[in-house]
Order: sequence, then structure tokens, then C-alpha cells
Amino acid sequence: MDHIAAHGVEPRDTEFVVSTARRPYPRKIGDGKYLVIGQTADGVYCQVIYVFDPDAEIFIIHARPLTEAEKRRYRRSHK
Repeated sequence: MDHIAAHGVEPRDTEFVVSTARRPYPRKIGDGKYLVIGQTADGVYCQVIYVFDPDAEIFIIHARPLTEAEKRRYRRSHK
């Protein structure tokens, strides 16, 4: 989880974003990876990429806050 913390995103935040995903997310992006964009419980917009491990548990491989431009695009598309 160090790779997530490097972007200032806490594991609980990634779990919240994934568990509260709204259409069109999660979006399959290839190689067994899924993308979710959403807000943490504190309202921070984040992108999370994850895979399912062999036990069908979610394994977060990347998470970061959205840039200002990404936030604007997300807000416009989810009105």
C-alpha cells in the first residue's frame, strides 16, 4: 500500500471509492484491471485502479487524487 500512500490516499479512502462506485464505474480497462473514479467520505475526488486476487478479494494497484481538470470533467459528466 506504499504506492497508494505516496499519492496521499489512505487505504480506507480507496475502499470507500470502490464500494460506493456509481455508473459507469467500475470500468474494465484491460488485463483484469478495473477503474473507479469517485469521492472519498471526506469529498476528495480520486481515481482507483484495482484487480481481483486469486481469492476474489480486491487488490488496489493504484490510487491518486484527480487533477483539477479531471474533477471538472467528472462533475460535468455526473450531473
